Amino acid sequence: MLKPSLSGKVSEVFSSIQGEGLYTGARQLFVRFYGCNLDCVFCDTPQSSYEKYTPGELFDVISRFEKNYHSISLTGGEPLLQKDFLKEVLKLIKEDATKTYLETNGILHKELEEVIDYIDIIAMDFKLPTSGKHEEYWKEHKRFLELAIKKEVFIKCIVCLSTHDDDIQRVMQLIKESGRDIPLIIQPNTFELSKRLIDKAKSYQDTLFHAVSDVRIIPQVHKYLAVH
Repeated sequence: MLKPSLSGKVSEVFSSIQGEGLYTGARQLFVRFYGCNLDCVFCDTPQSSYEKYTPGELFDVISRFEKNYHSISLTGGEPLLQKDFLKEVLKLIKEDATKTYLETNGILHKELEEVIDYIDIIAMDFKLPTSGKHEEYWKEHKRFLELAIKKEVFIKCIVCLSTHDDDIQRVMQLIKESGRDIPLIIQPNTFELSKRLIDKAKSYQDTLFHAVSDVRIIPQVHKYLAVH
C-alpha cells in the first residue's frame, strides 16, 4: 500500500521538444527529477531548487497540460534515485494510457528492475569515463542494458575532446554482448563544438558501425533552437 507520506523532489514540469537522442524533435512533457548520483564535467542541467510532491499531486500537475505530446519524459538529474516515488507516478501515468520515456545515466540497474514494467522507452547513457571525468561504470551499464533490452531502448554517448578510443571499444563490446542491434547516438559535447570534435565523432561513428547498424551523430538540437 502507498504510504501517505511518500513524496518526491521535482525541479520542473514543462512542455517542449526533445532535443537529444533518437526522438529529437518530438513533442514531450518533461518531468525533471531533482538530484543526481554523478557530477559530469559537461553537465548542462545544474539544479538549485525543487518542489516536493506526492505522486497524486505530481500527476495532477501533469494532467493540467494539453495532451499534445508523444510521451512523458522522466528526466533529471537521475529519476531512478527516487525509485519509490517514481514507481507510483509511473503507475498513475500508465493508468492514463500515456507513453513513458525514461532518461537515465544507465547505472542504477536494481532501481530500474523495480520500475521497468511501467516504462515504454529507455534513453540510456553510457557514461564514458574519459568524457565525464568520473570513475568507470562498465559493469553497471552491462547489467542495466541486460534489463533495458526488454523495452524499446537506445544508447547515447557524449563525446568530448578528451574521450579516449578505449572507451569507444568498450561501448562496442557491451553492445555486441547484449545480442541486440541497439540504436546508438553520438552526442558531441556542446561546450566543445568544433570541426576537430565533429571529425572525432565521425571517426567513432565509423568504428561503431561494426557493432550496430544505426549510429547517428546528433547534437543538442534544443540549444540551436533556443528552447527550454
